Amino acid sequence: DWEGASSPPNPLPSFRNQHRSSLPNPYKHNILNYNIINYSFIFIMLTIGDKMPTFSVAAPNGNIVTNEQLTGKKTVIYFYPKDSTPGCTAEACNLRDNYQRFLSEGYQVYGVSKDSQKSHQNFIAKYELPFPLLSDPTTEMLQAFGAWGEKKMCGKTCVGTLRKTFVFNEEGVLVQLIEKVDTKNHAAQLLAE
Repeated sequence: DWEGASSPPNPLPSFRNQHRSSLPNPYKHNILNYNIINYSFIFIMLTIGDKMPTFSVAAPNGNIVTNEQLTGKKTVIYFYPKDSTPGCTAEACNLRDNYQRFLSEGYQVYGVSKDSQKSHQNFIAKYELPFPLLSDPTTEMLQAFGAWGEKKMCGKTCVGTLRKTFVFNEEGVLVQLIEKVDTKNHAAQLLAE
């Protein structure tokens, strides 16, 4: 779906106008250059075996969460367009309903969108979500994971959050990437044998 799309985004701070050689490893070989409506940015694509990108974003309680804090435990990070919209609600509730299974298999779960901390607080309270939702209003984390990019909607090009889920092992290495998310059955996609 196209929830949370914009055309064009303002701002797009991460990696903008940076030369390919200045980007941190391991992303130099996994980038595409985009020029959308005269707005240029670099879109990074993570692949299996890549390390978790560096990030620092806020949780609803105001605490800062970084990539370093997540290392040491298996981690699911799912990116979604917008709180309280139909597809995003279905996805969050499906993960909520299967959360104990994630815990039993040693996973921690984090959702990420560009919504505000207040919006996340309301979303968590309304649907009793047991996992943290991280706020990335500048889209820096979204861009670092390749979860921010071009979409087509009603014949127009727009830019917004790409619904994707990443699974990292205890060493912070990407071991699973889901780009075609089934919002009503996402836990089954992640926990499939």
